[in-house]
Amino acid sequence: MITLGVIADTHIPDRARELPIAVLEIFRRAEVAAILHAGDVIHPRVLQTLEAIAPVHAVRGNRDIYFLHHLPLRGQWQFGGVTVGMCHGQGSLKQYFADKWHHFRHGVPFSRFEQRALAAFPQADVVIFGHTHYPLCRRVGQQLLCNPGSPVHPIFPHIPPTVALLYVEAGQVWGELRPLEGKNCRDFAA
Repeated sequence: MITLGVIADTHIPDRARELPIAVLEIFRRAEVAAILHAGDVIHPRVLQTLEAIAPVHAVRGNRDIYFLHHLPLRGQWQFGGVTVGMCHGQGSLKQYFADKWHHFRHGVPFSRFEQRALAAFPQADVVIFGHTHYPLCRRVGQQLLCNPGSPVHPIFPHIPPTVALLYVEAGQVWGELRPLEGKNCRDFAA
């Protein structure tokens, strides 16, 4: 079995000084083979810290324009016969501002981000995205859709900081959200 660590929206140093120790402990205990970062890393030292645990694959988020502008907007990898596609989820600049306007008028457009991520990787077995800080890990048709949430800045006060773990075995994949606090993420995963 291959275990993958999934993280996004670390926002270091603008929303936290460093990665919570719990993130590193979860990934170490799970003996992850790789770590996938779905953007808004902000500072390269985050990736360096994660690299000490396992190889890191990262994509560029809307906040990665200064130090990490070299990261790709999306990536696709194979792990144990499973195709994993990953993007941050903000879309084009036009989509980003349209989403901000929609958010202002109608609330957070979660389904827009989910559909955008799925459309970016129609053939992938797993689609990972970030941007919303809202954790989810559920099947949409034959695909596993995963947003690990944020380990430092959840979008709602009732949601704990989270990361995700993906498990790949014999061409099959499943995942789970891991809260960094004592709260239960059961309501946010399927």
